[in-house]
Amino acid sequence: MSGPGGAGPGRLRLGHAIAIVVGVAIGAGIFKAPSLVAANVPSAGWLFAVWLAGGLVSIVGALCYAELSSAYPSRGGEYHFLSRAFGRGVALVYAWARFSVITTGSVALLGFVFGDYLSQLLPLGPHGAAVYAALAVAALTAVNLRGIRDGATAQAWLTVVEVGGLAMIVLAAAWLWWSGAGAAGAAAPVPSGGAPAGPGGIGLAMVFVLLTFGGWNDAAYISADLRHRRTIVWALLLSVGFITALYLLVNGAYWYALGLEGMARSDAVATDTLAAAFGPGAGRLVAAMVAVAALTSINATLIVGARTAGALGRDWPRLHALAAWDEARGVPRNGFLAQGALALALIGVGTAFQGGFRAMVEYTAPVFWLFFLLTGLSLFRLRRTEPAHPRPFRVPLYPALPALFCLSCAYMLWSSLSYVRSQQFGSFNAAWVGMAVLASGALLYGLVRDGDAGTAAGPDAPEAADGRAPR
Repeated sequence: MSGPGGAGPGRLRLGHAIAIVVGVAIGAGIFKAPSLVAANVPSAGWLFAVWLAGGLVSIVGALCYAELSSAYPSRGGEYHFLSRAFGRGVALVYAWARFSVITTGSVALLGFVFGDYLSQLLPLGPHGAAVYAALAVAALTAVNLRGIRDGATAQAWLTVVEVGGLAMIVLAAAWLWWSGAGAAGAAAPVPSGGAPAGPGGIGLAMVFVLLTFGGWNDAAYISADLRHRRTIVWALLLSVGFITALYLLVNGAYWYALGLEGMARSDAVATDTLAAAFGPGAGRLVAAMVAVAALTSINATLIVGARTAGALGRDWPRLHALAAWDEARGVPRNGFLAQGALALALIGVGTAFQGGFRAMVEYTAPVFWLFFLLTGLSLFRLRRTEPAHPRPFRVPLYPALPALFCLSCAYMLWSSLSYVRSQQFGSFNAAWVGMAVLASGALLYGLVRDGDAGTAAGPDAPEAADGRAPR
């Protein structure tokens, strides 16, 4: 594989790509999900096994994305793959769902996480979290409008701080080991109502694990900005490998400090770990760590999310306003502005209607895993329909590894839908919002396709749409 060096039209190097991928994937989830995982596994061995399995599944998925991204580099990422494989209609519905719910909803939710934890350090009143969230979105949107290098550089520094915070958790466990403390040796049973020994508990644990790993796939959106096509392979594999190792270390620290039962009972596992090592005052430090983690994920999500809107505008003339591209800065200007405006609107909605935060987190999952599955299937279809297309990287052990990835996505989709069905039918269910978004995307397709046929830069001209010639 070629390294990051060399000349080329791309603006990003390997280090920038890794910072973006790691920043998207490592968010506030690693500070919460481990306790939920611990509550659904029967032993410490299973705890580490499910986190390792999550990393392996993500690496298999990264190999699939590496082939797609190196063969079809595009600022539209998955939108571009789905367009080539299944047609413009499917791609448009995906782009609309990603823009209006998946990306902007994630930005808004992460904004609230940032605001909640920063308010613990610098309170601003009853709506302080919303104020901080809006300021974070507005400020990071402005930074990214200055140029792709400015956004990526900011991401690199934020990622260093974020990873440093997680390293402190590992150091806390090391300090406990050095001082002879820690709860890892306790063989206490899992609390009542905790981990069932059967596959149901393990399956639910995997749901939380894979959600915590989520985000590495956004590397596809910067594939057209890399100097060499094969750089995306390094970026994906190194990023996912690093995240897997870091998650295993952090979970090892949690387990050593608190034990499996303590992890399962903890509402703030990182706070309790640092408090066990350094005292109660460590809580403020954890609040700062989680705030930085959320800020890092917001910035990385903004970088990759705006590219979906840009690709949508390029392919559909009636949405051409979204395609405005600032060549001097290398950013989708209107995509950033529209994305930021919608995220700010969602922050306002979340402030007005309490309880929507958790609902949006839990119930956007079916939409996400549906299109993740379709992206995996697109690799099979493109191998069959475009066998002569140059592929700088091919997934090893084809078709076994891509099939494993698709089966994992199908399982996650089924798990998400099963969770939705288990909720009370008469109560508010944000899954219906996701379905409504998909339906509105189909309506949007009907509105914009008339008169657009043959005029858009569709899947037959991907490199022209990106301004890049094949290499």
